[in-house]
Amino acid sequence: MSTMPSKNGRLKVGLALSGGVARGPVHVGVLSVLEREGIPIDCVAGVSAGSIVGAAYCAGLPMKEMRDMAAHWGWRHVASPTWPRYGLLSFSKMEKLIVDLLGDLDIRDLAIPYATVVTDMDRGEQVVLREGRLATAVRASCSVPGFVTPVQLDGRWYCDGGVADNLPVDAVRQMGADFVIGVDLFVPHYSRRLGPIGAGSAAIQTLVRQAGGGFKDANCLIQPDISGHSYLDFSRKKSEQYIALGAAAAQKAIPALKAILNQ
Repeated sequence: MSTMPSKNGRLKVGLALSGGVARGPVHVGVLSVLEREGIPIDCVAGVSAGSIVGAAYCAGLPMKEMRDMAAHWGWRHVASPTWPRYGLLSFSKMEKLIVDLLGDLDIRDLAIPYATVVTDMDRGEQVVLREGRLATAVRASCSVPGFVTPVQLDGRWYCDGGVADNLPVDAVRQMGADFVIGVDLFVPHYSRRLGPIGAGSAAIQTLVRQAGGGFKDANCLIQPDISGHSYLDFSRKKSEQYIALGAAAAQKAIPALKAILNQ
């Protein structure tokens, strides 16, 4: 892929943050290192857990507060049972949390250009949201179909963006990025001791990771060593472990990133 400099003399760098449920704090670890090392981020697109972290970052939330968010948000903070007409859970709590944390913003209000990716349930295709109420868009991108009630926007029903495109490299390129850093949290794991359940789980993880093909298209792919780690453990201890694993993976990528971006 082309990595020719933009007109300002350097590459325009975009960041694509994948879904990963409780693995989302990994993104905070990655961002903490990119920020510390002075890697410029000109635009961000996120899916599901990546949409939450990406929105917070682009809204200018300080890294310490992002770490606190990652360590403290759990199922009881974001989900509540609902009448199972369209899902078993509602993420209306999540929407309110985002408003309380960042403000009731439009996506266009963010300091860094941002997009969240959702899946149109009727058309079965990816939709990139670059305007509209931020909290609602993020909620839609996180709404795993069959478990969480989908979100209706402008007459369309939207669910988790990871169904159609789990690592939105293409969305970042649409925003004008010359060079895309992708952070992939859906590293498959085949647990043979679980027999057919383990095989089925590995297949589902592979299908989600393959959705959209973004992990093949990023100029720099950061894949933390999280194969086999839980998608559902929101405990503070696990979240802090994920942050550390994300930071370690990003640190490994820094020499190559600086070599390219400083040309």
